[in-house]
Amino acid sequence: MSLDIFWFLPTSGDTRYLGKSNSGRPVTNEYLQQIAVAADNLGYDGLLIPTGSGCLDPWVTASTLASVTHRIKLLVALRTALTKPTAAARMAATLDQATHGRLLLNVVAGGDSTELAGDGIFLDHDQRYAEAAEFLAIWRRLLAGESVDFAGRHHRVEGARNFFESVQKPYPPLYFGGSSSAAHDLAAEHVDTYLTWGEPPAAVGEKIADVRARAACFGRTVRYGVRLHVIVRETNEEAWAAADKLISRLDDETISKVQARYAAMDSEGQRRMAALHGGRRDKLEVSPNLWAGVGLVRGGCGTALVGDPQTVAARLKEYVDLGVDSFVLSGYPHLEEAYRFAELVFPLLPGKQPVTIQDQVMTGGPFDTSTVKQDNTKEGVTA
Repeated sequence: MSLDIFWFLPTSGDTRYLGKSNSGRPVTNEYLQQIAVAADNLGYDGLLIPTGSGCLDPWVTASTLASVTHRIKLLVALRTALTKPTAAARMAATLDQATHGRLLLNVVAGGDSTELAGDGIFLDHDQRYAEAAEFLAIWRRLLAGESVDFAGRHHRVEGARNFFESVQKPYPPLYFGGSSSAAHDLAAEHVDTYLTWGEPPAAVGEKIADVRARAACFGRTVRYGVRLHVIVRETNEEAWAAADKLISRLDDETISKVQARYAAMDSEGQRRMAALHGGRRDKLEVSPNLWAGVGLVRGGCGTALVGDPQTVAARLKEYVDLGVDSFVLSGYPHLEEAYRFAELVFPLLPGKQPVTIQDQVMTGGPFDTSTVKQDNTKEGVTA
């Protein structure tokens, strides 16, 4: 079975040391294009473009990448409460045409209520998922070519039409992640691929089984993916040293402040991430080679697979055995780690070809480490 391996675009900035902005790289379109082109050339299947008040707009960012990438798919965050389904249908059809059918949508319904209030969104946890369900019910019918009348609690349209067809039929595929019961209901009824953050395999298996059972009630099947960071080196010792280095400049006060902020959120996914480490540095390996150090100060996905290529490939296979066929990966800094993972792990994965950094340099692949912001992307925290 061939796996879909996606990379992550750090649209809030990149860094070499978590928690320290003076060791980071400012987010510029030029740097993001470097990462996107590298991921495209290296053979990654997709690129996740996140959302959040601290991120560049995902749709505008995706449009700047349409002409500089050629094969890679763009997984663009869609926060449903920030727009209307008719406008979003036109946006999706337009971008799918511009990328010749390379658009994917990552539906974001949850998040930080404080951040959402700043965007004018004042819905509680379950209301956000009810809104997203209404949105997608309209959006999917519009992209399928229907004329839509709909009257719900959050959305109402009369005679809505989408006059611009997407390349992909009936619509660009929908991805979505969330850990609460309301999130699983939304996934079961509306999305094509359910994503979970990188919890231990047993916990991921339980979530997949629950979504699969709920989807069956709608007569649907759903694909499954896992969102993870990766820290891969030629030896396990080097990989664990790199993980320790990533958080070596973090102090306890910073961790405490960040964890207090996350604890105030109503995201079930964020609660589960925090529970893996409890804010403690001494219990970060929460499952074999699954390290929760990133989650000490980063919202959203807070775990990384750490190890040599063979070890990381074996841990990925544990998720594959549960029914996972997609991985959305990232690493710090994102440009260099994209090369490391492709060079070291792709040869061990089904459907991937060996890639070397030397090959990319010889063909003009970008590997510029000269540009030097803290990556605080929440990538659309879901619950």
